[in-house]
Amino acid sequence: MKFGERLLPKLEKYTKRPSQFMKKVAITTLALSTLTFSSVAADDSDNKGLQTIYHVYINSHYVGAVTDQDQVKDMLEKRLKNAQEDHKEYEMTWNNDITYIPENVFSAKINNREVLNNVSKSMAVEADAYALFVDDKPVAYVKDKEEAEKALKKVKLNYVSEDELNELEARKSDADSTLPALKENETRLLDVSFEENVKTEEAQVDPKEILSADEAVKLLLKGSLEEKKYKVEEGDVLGSIAQDHKLTTAELLKLNPELDEEGALKIGSELNVTVNKPYVHTIVKKEVNKIEKVAYDKEVIEDSSMNKGDTKVKQEGVDGEKSVTFTATEVNGSQTEKDIKEEKELKKPVKYIVIKGTKETPSRGSGSFAWPTNGGYISSKQGQRWGKMHKGIDIARPSNKTIKSVDNGVVVSAGWDDGGYGNKVVIDHQNGYKTIYAHLSSISVSAGQTIGRGEKIGIMGSTGESTGVHLHIEVYKNGSLINPLDVL
Repeated sequence: MKFGERLLPKLEKYTKRPSQFMKKVAITTLALSTLTFSSVAADDSDNKGLQTIYHVYINSHYVGAVTDQDQVKDMLEKRLKNAQEDHKEYEMTWNNDITYIPENVFSAKINNREVLNNVSKSMAVEADAYALFVDDKPVAYVKDKEEAEKALKKVKLNYVSEDELNELEARKSDADSTLPALKENETRLLDVSFEENVKTEEAQVDPKEILSADEAVKLLLKGSLEEKKYKVEEGDVLGSIAQDHKLTTAELLKLNPELDEEGALKIGSELNVTVNKPYVHTIVKKEVNKIEKVAYDKEVIEDSSMNKGDTKVKQEGVDGEKSVTFTATEVNGSQTEKDIKEEKELKKPVKYIVIKGTKETPSRGSGSFAWPTNGGYISSKQGQRWGKMHKGIDIARPSNKTIKSVDNGVVVSAGWDDGGYGNKVVIDHQNGYKTIYAHLSSISVSAGQTIGRGEKIGIMGSTGESTGVHLHIEVYKNGSLINPLDVL
């Protein structure tokens, strides 16, 4: 080398994403700063001590220098080959760019192993994929554009049929198509879209993150967990709360460890009912024609000559019909909007007219039953229990133990029953209904006595075959046993 002559080293680079997305090594040439010797002249014999080293950069970060760039290249090529063999269905590439810059030096401290280790840690093999973005956030990856479009179509097919979707796409592609009037009970799809901004883009990811179209659909519909609270209302039980929020009772208890499955719920308290929030919400717009019923009106005519509780139908009611055309908007299958466009009456409804008696008779029930205790809860319902039929319902834990007649009537019997009922009262309500009250600790009425609705007949107890203090009540209508909960 002559004095002042510049060395022009070559820069070699593995690119993460070369032009035209071709998976190959790109080699370019850059001119480095000149290597200038001291002002003392040097002849050719001075160049014999020079050696070439290679500075390694990952992206713009300097990793170190090696004496042989082929060691790094061989390691990376082997890893890429192994990854490609493990994932033959994907096109593999590197997650970062690596660059080699040669330099001629007289001496240098080089640690090849350390540089190889640092390169190995910083470089990861990724697969070409397509990302499904929801509001600019990638939520799922599939192998290619076809799978991405397939996944989004399958999401829509959860709410519309494939025939409807194909017909809609064909209609949109024909700008000259006109829509005929809907036939009776016909539905026509107007549009299917996503509430969120959904798009697909090329991406590179760990192949373990790539999903099938079906897996991507499941993830998009399931979404992420959203914390939600529910305020307990009167009449709520754990099972119904869990069911309303698409949970099992066990899952609800796990979300609320302070709850006891057997314990009572406190009205007004808040329960954690954390639910899944879908990543995408599918908006379906339809045009619908429906033949709907027009409910008939009801008219009640009072008649003082008829006993209270008696009724007589003067005219049967008949529903009318109307043709309704409307547009409906549904979000994830639930209707959110309904805009009526046209209504046509097809058949007028016929009013239902009933005559209702108002004549009061102390010994005759009205047919409107009162609750027989002061509060309490149903400890056992009607049905099979312990291998035999439980004919009534059991009511326990009222605010006080007074038992009352559910309606006006005449006491048929009042006293001890040898069949396991203990102290029992039977009341005939003189209108086809009869009620039985059992397990009383004491009785306040006698046979033949006229009793009014809500009047005391005794005190709750545990006489006869009873496992605890409660009221057992049975109801009969025209001699047939019925469920007390249908009339109480």
